[in-house]
Amino acid sequence: MPEKKVHKDQRYIDGLASNNSLIIHDIYEQFAPKIIQFIKNNSGNTEKAEDVIQEVLIAIYNQATKKNLKLTCPFDAYFFLLCKRKWLNELKKAKKLQVTNLNEEVSKDEALEELVLEASVFERKHQLLEKMFQQLGNACKDLLKVCFSLQSMEEVATKLGISYAYARKKKSQCIGKLTQLISATSEYNELKNNS
Repeated sequence: MPEKKVHKDQRYIDGLASNNSLIIHDIYEQFAPKIIQFIKNNSGNTEKAEDVIQEVLIAIYNQATKKNLKLTCPFDAYFFLLCKRKWLNELKKAKKLQVTNLNEEVSKDEALEELVLEASVFERKHQLLEKMFQQLGNACKDLLKVCFSLQSMEEVATKLGISYAYARKKKSQCIGKLTQLISATSEYNELKNNS
């Protein structure tokens, strides 16, 4: 199967990943008005639309920095579809399904659909991880936060004032507990099947 060509709009993804304020401003200038109008036309308001835009930009940023996202379709279509799905999910949660403009012209590009599905699954996995992380005890949460921010276990042990062997053992136990919590959820099986 031939590798898909990276779209020229990859510059928006790269700009978000590097916190380039000019690119971020450009995204808001060019693409936000269409999304705000869509949400306002579908039981929302400007404030809700801005929240959706912000959350989707964070999700794209996370995917770009953690999964090295490569855009194979126009950014406009990708961004709009992510925002649209996010808003429809919000309406579904609130049981307000009065959507008036569902047939917005967005290309039915297979690559776009694939990217949007990947982004959606990635965001749901991230949310599940965060939710289960909060269920860990404080000792595990503190240890794992330090592990995520430092390069080596030696640094972790030094920072926490514990032995290297204990730090490794405790990290293993905490990750095991987190994995156990995640795999016990119904969301986990659903996400596993979508991956």
